[in-house]
Amino acid sequence: MTPAPRLVVVGDPAGRRVAFFQDALRSAGLPGARVVSWPDVLGGRARFAAGETVRLDSPGEDPEADRLLRGVDDPARVEGSGRWYARFTAAVSGLSRAVTEAGASLVDDPGELAVLFDKRLSHGRLRAAGVPVPDSPTSGPGAPAVGGWADLRSLLGAAGLRRSFVKLAHGSSASGVLAVETNGAGRIQATTSVERGPDGRLFNSLRVRRYTSEREVAAIVDALAPDGLHVERWLPKATQDGRAADLRVVVIDGRATHAVVRTSRSPMTNLHLGGARGDLAAARAAIAAAGGRWEDALGVCERAAAVFPGTRCVGVDLLPATGWRRFAVGEVNAFGDLLPRLTGLPGSGAEGLDTYAAQVAAQFPDAYPGLSDANPGRPDADPLGTDPLGADPTDPTDPRPTHAIPRTTGTSTT
Repeated sequence: MTPAPRLVVVGDPAGRRVAFFQDALRSAGLPGARVVSWPDVLGGRARFAAGETVRLDSPGEDPEADRLLRGVDDPARVEGSGRWYARFTAAVSGLSRAVTEAGASLVDDPGELAVLFDKRLSHGRLRAAGVPVPDSPTSGPGAPAVGGWADLRSLLGAAGLRRSFVKLAHGSSASGVLAVETNGAGRIQATTSVERGPDGRLFNSLRVRRYTSEREVAAIVDALAPDGLHVERWLPKATQDGRAADLRVVVIDGRATHAVVRTSRSPMTNLHLGGARGDLAAARAAIAAAGGRWEDALGVCERAAAVFPGTRCVGVDLLPATGWRRFAVGEVNAFGDLLPRLTGLPGSGAEGLDTYAAQVAAQFPDAYPGLSDANPGRPDADPLGTDPLGADPTDPTDPRPTHAIPRTTGTSTT
């Protein structure tokens, strides 16, 4: 008899992610994982044993981990993502050494995590591999740094970008994202969830707002720049019921297993900013009506995941162009699997399983005999599939929490 695996998950012991993973293990008849907290890792208190298999999960739901990583006491603050990245990657590197020295094994490649959590590096690697991505003047390790508004305006002009997304290089959950527009007369406006306080500090808000003066936009960019900025062309998205639409596609061991449509009336589709779950069947029908194939859309996501072969599960943000015929990859997320109640796509090999159960099934196929061989490929039967999800108001962290969930400030409303 094969001995039961000895599993460790590094995450938030009280968080939903760890709970969902433990539920998946129990459903598979496997023993629960030993849980190590991120504060213990950051404090040098984590210990591992020979034969253990260690899974890393997001520290994003743990306020103490967020405080230690970003160095700010208010989780609504935007600043600190550069410090978060430096401390997180250092912690993962040290954890990897400790795991190896103990004779344990780490599920994912720590070097790839460092790339995935830097939008500039990740974008450059995707572009070099031929994965369709939005144009970017900050893509790759040799790209110019953005020191502030003056640098950004110069970059946008040189690249001919009148509509662009300006993102924190290490941000998540739309924290610090600005959708910037300029017109022929040089007028500037930005749509963002960033709220600037009277003292110049920046806060994440649950209300998307628009700044219409260059002075206001410049002040926000200047405050964000020390944490590192990434700039991309703002691609016109396909729509569903009059709302901009994109998709989160989960890829496990190279295979697209789960997908959800996200729609919004603002440029950001995140659920905590007013986005809503869209209709996956309608999106697939729109792709077919445009002469495209759903399989090709999933193939783009699988090609993006293949750029990071040492990371077993990623969440790919897929951007459908106007008309649903062409696709680009916005981001590849290391912790992009928090999609409660979403079950696998038809023909994916993960039918009936949520994203956590599908990962357990991929890692321990003996726990799900025959499942990986069921419906090989993507059959023509049930070509539209189903999406059991409606809007989930309890899931504010979609699509990717890498730090504290942005919460409302005193003047914001949901």
